[in-house]
Amino acid sequence: MTEDSPARAAHRQRPELRADCANCAGLCCVALPFAASADFAVDKDAGQPCENLRPDFGCGIHAQLRDRGFPGCTVFDCFGAGQKVSRVTYGARNWRDNPALAPQMFEVFAVMRHLHELLLHLAEAADLPVGQPLLRELRTAYERVERLTRGSAEEVLRVDVPAHRERTGALLLRASEKARSRVPGRKKDRKGADLTGAALANAKLRGASLRGAALIAARLTGADLRDADLLGADLRDAELGGADLTGSLFLTQPQLDSARGDGSTRIPGRLARPAHWAHGRGT
Repeated sequence: MTEDSPARAAHRQRPELRADCANCAGLCCVALPFAASADFAVDKDAGQPCENLRPDFGCGIHAQLRDRGFPGCTVFDCFGAGQKVSRVTYGARNWRDNPALAPQMFEVFAVMRHLHELLLHLAEAADLPVGQPLLRELRTAYERVERLTRGSAEEVLRVDVPAHRERTGALLLRASEKARSRVPGRKKDRKGADLTGAALANAKLRGASLRGAALIAARLTGADLRDADLLGADLRDAELGGADLTGSLFLTQPQLDSARGDGSTRIPGRLARPAHWAHGRGT
């Protein structure tokens, strides 16, 4: 794994933006629905506890999720929203002991996850070389969103998530453009492009904008994705063997977990190498 600079990796030290399942009431295992598919072995309605959820809110098959037909669970991340809702918003009350709170708690969890994802990206943007004026805006935005996450359940549910995502997105775009302007040469703009299954092996995409691009099953083996903006890019089953994602912007752990890499894939030091990736060359 290639480590980024200490400054670039600083936000990974924020425990509030990392899922802490031991301090969560299993919210993602109850609040979210899923359908029997390649990602999930069974159907489950929203609000229905997963059949694998233990009484202590742990997962009974956590170590065998992929083998037991639940790979979708392995690529989900609440970005710390679960413990925020369980421990802060509801003060350690849970949906089992307080069933009347369950519907509201699940709604709050959905909003909180959006807010924590914004915090994750704002924290990363604040570590980029963007200059003091923009840095102050990013820090102010982080503080504003963080305050929202500490409101009451009713206050959280009143948050206009689309408005905050739009405002934050514009700020993150400015940070991205500022940071990528330091990359020499002309940068490709494939924002929102449909690159599903595209043959992009060894592609020169350093500093490119791939925000919101559909890269499902794209062949990116050996591609140069250094400093590329990957905010919201769909990397499901993308082949990343030998690719270099060092310094890539706004890449999240779930995006990486949904892709296919190997031991030669270079990833940002702030992220963990997926355990299911092959160790050698190829996927």
